[in-house]
Amino acid sequence: MPTSSFTHDQLLDRLAEVAVRTGLNITPGQQLVITAGLEAVPLIRRITTHAYKAGASLVTTLYQDDETTLARFHHAREESFDTAAGWLANGMAEAFRNGAARMAITGGNPTLLKGQNPEHISRASRASSAAHRPAMELITSFDINWNIIACATPAWAQQVFPHLPEDEALAALWKGIFHASRVDVANPVAAWAEHNKTLHARAAMLNDARFDALHFTGPGTDLTVGLADGHLWTGGAEAAGNGVVCNPNIPTEEVFTTPHCARVEGTVSSTKPLFHQGSLIDGIQVRFEKGRIVEAHAQKGEDVLQRILESDEGARRIGEVALVPHSSPISQSGILYQNTLFDENAACHIALGQAYTKCMIDPEGLSEDELIARGANHSMIHIDWMIGSGKIDIDGVKDGQRVPLMRAGEWV
Repeated sequence: MPTSSFTHDQLLDRLAEVAVRTGLNITPGQQLVITAGLEAVPLIRRITTHAYKAGASLVTTLYQDDETTLARFHHAREESFDTAAGWLANGMAEAFRNGAARMAITGGNPTLLKGQNPEHISRASRASSAAHRPAMELITSFDINWNIIACATPAWAQQVFPHLPEDEALAALWKGIFHASRVDVANPVAAWAEHNKTLHARAAMLNDARFDALHFTGPGTDLTVGLADGHLWTGGAEAAGNGVVCNPNIPTEEVFTTPHCARVEGTVSSTKPLFHQGSLIDGIQVRFEKGRIVEAHAQKGEDVLQRILESDEGARRIGEVALVPHSSPISQSGILYQNTLFDENAACHIALGQAYTKCMIDPEGLSEDELIARGANHSMIHIDWMIGSGKIDIDGVKDGQRVPLMRAGEWV
């Protein structure tokens, strides 16, 4: 059934249903904690309805607002930028430890903090990352079922489609979200099941191959990414530590794993801009030695990039490597969403910072030091940035032998 057969409200309801049934797969009696912007209320109401229909015992939404965030950077006292709501972060971590599911709805203004003091942005980010670390560790270790989806907003739409009137820009952004999220088809849940089969097959192929490293080559890139000892490729729907099978990201086109934090060598250039906490970073080029970034530059936002790298020791190492074909629907749309949830699914990417221990074989019971010894990076941050394109080739490396994996951005 074509998109035109559905009204906007029907598509919005379908997105909510897919988020609950496929994204979270919420279980009877489970609580749900949602974070979202104020403009997502129509979507949140539908998500809440579907969650209760699926058996949720309680749905709690924590709202964010771009204007009040901006007010802090305009008017707050200097010392306040080292403050975070630790009490709230601790409460969220307690909810997750007690079995609650997590949903984040993204859609804020991607350049909200443009022109603000980079030092203030960096300090506020560090304080927030430190406060939310206990909750984030439960997510990165995949102990709970969680999901992130998107809600179009006027500020975001105007950034993506600056030459369109506001109402047309918003409609165009919603159309892109609905299509990338696979809710504009006859049976979205079935479509996601089929897509998951494809991602699982790619992950299984890579797990069978047991490569030691990946070698990326292309314009400005000659990078060898060693893979962690006992790494595990994954993608699409997976079983969380609580036994619930969920799709953490909607949309998703990637298969990903844990690199070895001490075995990354060479240079790499970004292929798409990175929009991080309201700041634009573009034209990134870094050089790795023994897994650590020893040189970093950016054509735009270099001061923000340098402050990210100073977050902690692990911020200069990578915790994820992901493979995405250049022919992915998001890439082929030609839209730069200026939002990591979408842009990372348009290109192969790496992530600075914390590793996903779910991408390790038998990580249960291992201490932090034991995980690090196997190559899993440890950091307060996890920031994806895109290094793939139609000009990038990738080889798998095993025992010194090379196997073509991708040519011109496509699976061989």
